[in-house]
Amino acid sequence: MAKRVLVVEDNELNLRLFCDLLRAHDYETEGVRDGREALDRARAFMPDLIVMDIQMPHVTGLELTEAIRADETLRTMPIMAVTAYAGKADEDRIRAAGADAYVSKPISLMRFIETVEGLANRTIAPATTEA
Repeated sequence: MAKRVLVVEDNELNLRLFCDLLRAHDYETEGVRDGREALDRARAFMPDLIVMDIQMPHVTGLELTEAIRADETLRTMPIMAVTAYAGKADEDRIRAAGADAYVSKPISLMRFIETVEGLANRTIAPATTEA
């Protein structure tokens, strides 16, 4: 059975890229463009991993990550933050909110998939920042 990944990303092109890349590596994906829908979709889809954009309108990825960590049903789901924020302070803030891994945009496709595979299999990959 394919691992399930929920992708929360407001940018349509990035959402399509991430979902297509994951599907090419045999993951079942569900995309969410509006962060306000993310918690309900996560509860319905019950993914093995959540790929979370941090900078979104309406509700940020940081707020969603904190809400997931506070939710009894969702709190153990691994979260991979994907963001254009690339500073050390940004990574610290994202990890403090509860993200298990951090990959900066523009992404390295190989590093993205390696991190997804580690998290989807419940082994936490070390956080990195891509230049």
